[in-house]
Parts: sequence; C-alpha cells; structure tokens
Amino acid sequence: MRHRSTSAHRAPRRRLGAVIALIAAAGIAGGVVLYNRSTDPSGPLPVHLPTSPESYLGIFAKGFPYSYEPMATFAKQTASHPDIAMYYSGWYVPFPAKFANAAAQNGVVPFVQMDPTDISLVGISHGANDPYLSSYAEAVRAYHHPVIISFGHEMNGNWFTWGYQHTSPAVFVAAWRHIVKLFRVLGANNVTWLWTVNIINNTQKGKIPSPDAWWPGKAYVNWVGIDGYYLKPSWQFAPLFGPTIGDVQELTSDPILIAETGAVPSAGQSAKIENLFEGVQKYGLLGFVWFDAEDYSHKVFTISSPGAVAAFRKGASTYTRPGT
Repeated sequence: MRHRSTSAHRAPRRRLGAVIALIAAAGIAGGVVLYNRSTDPSGPLPVHLPTSPESYLGIFAKGFPYSYEPMATFAKQTASHPDIAMYYSGWYVPFPAKFANAAAQNGVVPFVQMDPTDISLVGISHGANDPYLSSYAEAVRAYHHPVIISFGHEMNGNWFTWGYQHTSPAVFVAAWRHIVKLFRVLGANNVTWLWTVNIINNTQKGKIPSPDAWWPGKAYVNWVGIDGYYLKPSWQFAPLFGPTIGDVQELTSDPILIAETGAVPSAGQSAKIENLFEGVQKYGLLGFVWFDAEDYSHKVFTISSPGAVAAFRKGASTYTRPGT
C-alpha cells in the first residue's frame, strides 16, 4: 500500500528580496517562570514545553501568520482549545511578533516551518545566512515565550530543494546544526527544535526513504515531527504512521508529534479523525497538528461536515493542557 504525504508546497512560501541586517549578539535572556496553563491559559508559557502524551492539538489555517483570527474560528467551531498554531515561513521572512503575541495571550505556541527554498544549505552551514538567522534568533529570544521551529521539513521526500535527491543528508545535517548552535549562542533558548520527517514509503514507485541519514543528533533536537495524510478510505493510523514511528524510536527517545496531517472527505474524514486520536493515544504521542486548508493540488482537508466536527470535538474533549 502506498502511503505518502501531499504536503509539498501546501502553502505559499513568501520570500523577501534583501538580507536583513545583522543584529549584534546580546546576552542570554532572563529566566522565564514555569507556568501552569490550567490555572490561567492567557498567562506566560513555560520555556521548556511539557511532554505529556496526548497534550497538543495544533492547526494550520489559511491566513496564518498574517492573522490570528482563523485560530479563534477553528476553536469555536470544534469546541476545542488548540495549543499550537503552525505556519510556513519563507527564507528572509522575519519572525511575526504580532501573531506570536496573539498566540501567547491565548495559551498557544507558534510553530514555524522554516523553509530554505532555493537557498544553499552549504552556505547556511558556512555562515552565509548568519545576518538573517541572527536577526531571527534575536527576535525569538526577545519574545520570551516558547516557539517551536522546524527547519527544512520532510527532507526525506524529494519535492523540496533541501530534500532527498536535491541536497545530501550530510549537508542538511551541517546546516541544521549550524542554525541550532547560532540560536543557542544568541540566547534563543525558548526554542523547541522539531526535526520533521515525512512518513516512509517503501514501495518502488515514489519511494520515500527512512529519515535516518538526516538525523542531526540528539544534542540538536528536542522533539520529532512526522507528516502524513489520510487520502484513501482503507488507510489507517498504524500502517500509515507506525513504520516511521518505529524507525524514529530506534534513533531517539525524543517525544513525537504528528506535525502535519489531515484527511480528505473521500477517505471518510469523520472516521479518520477518530482513528487519528486513537493512534496518537495508542503510540503515546504528544498530539498532532491538523492541516485545516486546501493544499497546492486542490485536496481539501478542512473540517466542515457536521460528522467531522463532531468527531474532532469528541476527540479533543479527552485532551489535557500540557503540563497538567
């Protein structure tokens, strides 16, 4: 059975034309008090995010990060309290402080998919992009609240310039490590580094290999993300995600988040939402991020039918706030 994600170019990648000026390195950020969001969800979030299983519900919605309103709309529709707002960020695009602050005020963590489209990863590893990355790290550090960052997601797929058959795993690893080191030197210690891979596809056609070769090492990763989608009625969580989960768990004991997922209506969206919640529970994962939009190939994953809304409400009602 062929299982592959359709997430390539799922959202527009915007790039600015000029390199942002270098900001001088600043001291390490002041400590941030750990906070129990169950007491006051609008209060400050802990810098080191809790890793309780079945804690995180996230979404990507059209309009992020230019507006926070889609999050409020989704939360109301599904009677849920998402903890993660994911969006895609083109290279040279600055950290969206306004969006991030709106997220923090609602007890939500911004999740950045930092995409180096058509950017030399060799150059990144050698410091060619340090002015931009330093500026970004300074902005994240000044934000003070937690941020999840994933660089070059789905690198074991061949649809991105930084991925399989386009950029070598060794070059990707060197770039990843350089970025993490730079952020840490500049005191951006409020980042949870999410190494995000695509589900493995071992069929001859359209093969998506094991992500092992792209592993940066435990010292450079906090969580692991796995992307995969339900595209057919016969697809189930265990055969869709299970092989990749097993492969990742041989590499690391880091917590796993389904970082991008969804189900098309023709796959039986209501049943697949129920299956998703069940799978996350069975495997003891952190949670998942739902892609609530239409992708580049016009596949629609938006939750809209009464049955799908009811299934999401039911599943979300069992989740606890992280750290509670």
